[in-house]
This record gives sequence, structure tokens and C-alpha cells, in this order.
Amino acid sequence: MFDNKNFLGINGLGRIAKLTLWEHIRLKHFDGFVVNIGREVGTGLAAAAHTIARDSTYGSLQRFLYGYSENAFDIRIVDREKGLLEIDGMPVTILRSARNPEDINWRQYGVRLVIDCTGAHKDPTVPSGSGKPSVRGHLAAGAEKVIISAPTKIADKAAKMPDDCGMFIYGINHLDFDPQRHHVISAASCTTTGLSHMIKPLLENSETNKILTASMSTIHAATGTQSILDSSPKKGAGDLRKNRSIFNNIILTSTGAAKALEQVLPEIQQFGFMADSVRIPTNTASLIVLNVTFSSPMKESGLPVANRDFLNGIYKEAADGSQKGLLVFSEKQNVSADIIGFQASVVLEGHDTHTRTGFLDIPSEMLTQCGVKEAYDVRLPVTHAKIFGWYDNEYGSYVYSLGKLTVYIDKHM
Repeated sequence: MFDNKNFLGINGLGRIAKLTLWEHIRLKHFDGFVVNIGREVGTGLAAAAHTIARDSTYGSLQRFLYGYSENAFDIRIVDREKGLLEIDGMPVTILRSARNPEDINWRQYGVRLVIDCTGAHKDPTVPSGSGKPSVRGHLAAGAEKVIISAPTKIADKAAKMPDDCGMFIYGINHLDFDPQRHHVISAASCTTTGLSHMIKPLLENSETNKILTASMSTIHAATGTQSILDSSPKKGAGDLRKNRSIFNNIILTSTGAAKALEQVLPEIQQFGFMADSVRIPTNTASLIVLNVTFSSPMKESGLPVANRDFLNGIYKEAADGSQKGLLVFSEKQNVSADIIGFQASVVLEGHDTHTRTGFLDIPSEMLTQCGVKEAYDVRLPVTHAKIFGWYDNEYGSYVYSLGKLTVYIDKHM
């Protein structure tokens, strides 16, 4: 069955893994799939099929693929012993024994490309065969490339990022993927994906790319790492809020989006960027609140060039041009439920774009201290902008963008 076929490997069957399987069944780019769960599910293979077929957020796989039409759809158990299912006419093999990536025989199943969706293997510096499960185990097990559905995270602070690793977001820097060099690929995070598509148009416009400082808050739906009810923190846990019930609280926490953003858009390293996260009790769909301050040119009339209409125009142009289908401009006054399942990396909420321009007075003494020889007092116009972007942090934004990246990498391997 696997001869001369191109099968996609998926490690895990959590939120992102299941939706990734759904998306690639929809795309029909691969000939089939091999999903490693690494353990038995329920009472057998039928339980795995049941898990794949239903989702509390997005409904049934039938509806995902065909809406409310009467198109024939079936998940059929073909071979219980081999773990073989047929889903919408496509073969899906479920593996239920290996927990360590190096023990998954991807080569046997015709898998060249693997997406690791476990969230457990994010450190590319851990070698295969070290005694600890490693993302590099997928390569040792026969895969040629592995995509991590999360930002890489190196435990040893003194260690450097290996040369064969790269972080890519489709529509931002995916063209930098080098099949000869990159074997361990990070697909960043849902927030970094949405944020990068909001920052890119500003960096590419000469009137807004002189950024002085920027910050971001994501009003983020709950994730599987949070507690349903209050629980005791693990030993060594520094953030005591993560163990509070997500059902009942708004929870302040951190995000690695700013650090990851530096890897896909290196230009932001020249100015300060801060990021934080506010977790709220919803199941998906999140909101980025981007604050940007930049040196702003003025019109002859004395009014700033970079006003609300100007910024919205930048995003409209990007949405119709280089970021078409990934950045969507909207003035529909959306709420979070409107974004669930919406296929775009980010939906720019143009109705609520705001700008304010003021003046920063820089005395000549300060310029002299900075090495300016013929210094004089300077009055610098500065614009502060607040920009909002919606993203479905599970399927519509992240898995959708991850799917595009996966197909691109497969075509260029």
C-alpha cells in the first residue's frame, strides 16, 4: 500500500494534530496519513475513529468537509490489527505503541515528512539516541524532514540553534526554506502567525517602518495546558495563575510571540517589542491588540500622514496583494464567534484602528551626547497606532497556515 505513495506522518492526536489531519484530508495533497498516538485509545481502533470524527468546537468531520450537504462520507475500519482506517476514501494508519519518536518506523510506512504536534519535542539540540525522546528521533526513524507545530525551545541556555533548523510562517518567510539545509522546521505559534501578518505591511511601507517601539497583548482562548478546575502547581512552577480554573477567570500570563517573531521578521530586533497574553474562558478565536509607535511624516497642512485611513489603506493593499488569502481586511465589527473556522492567518479589524500623533521635543544637549556635532533642538512628530487582529488560534488561522507551509515544504523536498 505504501509503495510509490507520499504519506504524511502526524505525531500526536491532540487539538492541533486532529485538525491537521482534517485539513489534509480536505486538501487531498498527500496519498494518505500515518498518525502516531503512541498508546491505545479507549477500547480499540473504533475509539480512535470516534475521536477523529467529532470535535466539540468545529462539529463533525462530515460537516467540516461537506457542510450540511448529503455527500456520502464514511470512516471505515479496514484492518484492526494494522490500525488501518479509511477516511473519506483516504488511508489513515493509526500507530499505538511508540512514545519515543526514534521508535516510530516512518520509513516502513512511506513517510518522508512528519508534523510533530505533541508539544513535547521542541528542543532541536537534543540528539537522537540520547536516552531522552527528541524531535530528531523522527529523522533517525526514517523521516527526511520534521515540522514542529510550536516554536522551538532550547533548554540549555548556552546552546545555539543548530544550523539545520529554521522557523517559517507561510506568507512571511516560507520562501527562505532551504531543502538542502533545513531538516527540523518550526511552524512558530498561532499568535506569532497572526502577529507577523499584522507587522509585515507596516515594515514594508516607508511611512510606517520607522518604528520606535511596539507591544502586543493577545486576548487568548483557553488551551489544553490550563486547568479546568483549580489545582496545585507542579514543583518549581513560578506562575501560580496557570493552575487556576479557566472556566471562571481572566488569567494574565506570558507569551513567547515576540521572541519567535524575531526569527521570522529579523527587522524587529532593531526596536523594543513586548508581548503578553490574557487567557479568557472561550474555546477558540483570539484577538491581537497591537500597539505601535513610529516616527511620522507630516503633510503640508500640518496633519499627520499616518492616520487611521492611511493605516487601513496599507492593510487593504496587503490583503489584496502579497498577503492575499492570509491577511483579511474587515470592517464588519466582528466578535470572536465570527472568526471560528475562518481561513486566514489574521483578520484585521479595520473598524477599530486608532491613531494619535504628538510631538517629541529633543533638546540639542541630548543630540550632542549622542555624537551629533552641529546639534539644535528638534521637534519630532510621533504617531501611536492601536491595531486589532482576530485569529482562530486552532483551525482557521494556525492549522490553515500550517497546512499551506506543509504542502510547500513537501513540494520542495
